[in-house]
Amino acid sequence: MDKREISRVFRNRLRIIIERREESVSSFAKRCGLDRSALSQFLDEQVVRLPRAETLNAIASSENISVDWLLGLSQDEGNLGEVASLLNIERGESGSHDSILASWQREAVGYKIRYSPSSLPDLLRTKAVTQYEFSASKDAYADVKADVSQQQLDYTRLPETDMEVVMPFQRLQNLAEGVDIWRDLARGARQAQLDHIAHLLEELYPTFRLFLYDGRVHYAAPFTVFGPQRAAVYLGDMYMVINAVEHIRDLTKRFDNVIRIAEVSPDKAAQWVKELKVI
Repeated sequence: MDKREISRVFRNRLRIIIERREESVSSFAKRCGLDRSALSQFLDEQVVRLPRAETLNAIASSENISVDWLLGLSQDEGNLGEVASLLNIERGESGSHDSILASWQREAVGYKIRYSPSSLPDLLRTKAVTQYEFSASKDAYADVKADVSQQQLDYTRLPETDMEVVMPFQRLQNLAEGVDIWRDLARGARQAQLDHIAHLLEELYPTFRLFLYDGRVHYAAPFTVFGPQRAAVYLGDMYMVINAVEHIRDLTKRFDNVIRIAEVSPDKAAQWVKELKVI
C-alpha cells in the first residue's frame, strides 16, 4: 500500500476504536496522552498524514491492539505479545488519602459504573460498620476502607455520575436480624446502618440506583464495570483487572441480566430498607 492508502486505513481503524470506546476525540486523546488537534488531523479525510512511531505505540498500548492492525498491515487486531496487558492483577487500597478505585472512578466520570459488591456497597457503610467489618484485618485497614467509602460517596454526589448497584436482598435482611457476619454487631449500630442506607438511597436517586435480587435463586460475583474502559473483579485484597473490550461487554451484559431479575427496583429500595425490622 502507498502512503495515501495506509493513511485511509489508519483513519478508518482509528475511528473504529474511538467509537468502540463511546467517547469524544478529546477524551480519547487525553487518555492516550496525545494532542487533540493532531488526532483530529488524523481523522480528517482531506489530510494525508501518518503518525509518528511514538503516537502509534501510544494508541496501540492504550487500546491493547497491534500497530500492524492500525496501519492495515494485519487483519489480526491484537497480537500474542499483548495478551498479558488485557488482564492483570492490581493490589487493593494502599493509602488512606487515595485508592486505586478512586482513580478508576475519576477516569470513568461521564460513564455508567456498574457495581456488584462483596458485602455492603462501600459508599453506603457507616464508619461503625466499617470498623466492625474490617477490625480483624491488618492495622489501619479499617481506616483505609472508611476513606474509600467517603471517596466513593463524594464521587457519587457529583452531578455527572451514574452508578448502578446489584446485590441480594438477603444481605440486608441478615444485617437487620443480626445473623451471619453481623451477629456480634450491636442492634443500635445495625439500625443506624440501615437508616443511613435508606437516607442515601433517597438522597442519591436517580444517579445512584440499587437493585435487589433473590440470592437463593441467582448469584453475582463481586465486580465493577467502569464504563467501557475497564472492569475489575474483586479478589479480596487485590483486583483482577480486565481491559479487553469484548470481556468488558460480557460483564456488562451479565450485570444487566441481573438487573432484569431484580425483585426490588431502585425507586422502591429506600422504602424497602425502611420496612426491615431490626432484631
